[in-house]
Amino acid sequence: MSVLIVGSTALDSIKTPTRENPRLLGGSASHAAVAASFFSPVKLIGVVGQDFPKKYIQLYQRHKIDLSGLQILPGKTFHWSGEYELNMNNRRTLATELGVFETFNPTLPKAHQQTQFVLLANIAPALQHHVLDQMRKPKFVVADTMDLWLNIAMKDLMKLLPRVDGFVLNDSEAAQLTKADNLFVALKKIHQLGPKYVIIKKGSHGSVLSGPKGVFICPAYPLHTVEDPTGAGDSFVGGMMGYLATAKGSVDANIRRAMVYGSVTASFCCEGFGLTATTRTKRADIEKRVKELEKLTKF
Repeated sequence: MSVLIVGSTALDSIKTPTRENPRLLGGSASHAAVAASFFSPVKLIGVVGQDFPKKYIQLYQRHKIDLSGLQILPGKTFHWSGEYELNMNNRRTLATELGVFETFNPTLPKAHQQTQFVLLANIAPALQHHVLDQMRKPKFVVADTMDLWLNIAMKDLMKLLPRVDGFVLNDSEAAQLTKADNLFVALKKIHQLGPKYVIIKKGSHGSVLSGPKGVFICPAYPLHTVEDPTGAGDSFVGGMMGYLATAKGSVDANIRRAMVYGSVTASFCCEGFGLTATTRTKRADIEKRVKELEKLTKF
């Protein structure tokens, strides 16, 4: 089965204490789509401007990502500029230029409307609703979010949660949403809002799943060097959804292993700026790290 991924497609200018790279391919949909493509066919829904480099279109195509839902409009592509501190957990936004993304209205080609696995990557909850309104009984829908939507679109987000099967957010967002400092209390409270599966991301400390079969703690693959963590969270959930779409059996039976594959895929993202390291990765590289992670966590 394929995965439908809806989110931002952007140009990212990233600065770290050691290097600076302008106008790299970025955005939540881009990172998630490339990660998912290692495991399943991907249909990408997004918008770019006429300034979007042709080499990035070709990069999508090399990963066999279906671009029939990618809109190319007059104007400029969404551009984000950010700077990381020596501690890569800390970053600040230098500039945000929405461009054509400001009026993004995700329209699904008819062939996409029956896709069984849907990832609503990090975009406004109103747009996530709009995508779901066009779908025809998907099997598994996961939504990602960010603190911005908790601040300015909480009402739309609360209406979205009963409509999705899985909800992904980071630990600080979980605390903001639930007013609970304890992660496990937060998980319980989010379940009460609707989602059957809740995943809380903890950056370099991995992630935690709460679902019908209880709690699962998924480690992050240990890296000695992190070049750029931008897009790691999107790569994680994209890899997870790609694995789930092609795994035999139920979501319940496969989601824990899918998270491990997502975690490993995200580790490659962190080893290069933007998508440069991820796009050089091979499926065999992912399988090797999954086996290493199994050895590290088995007792």
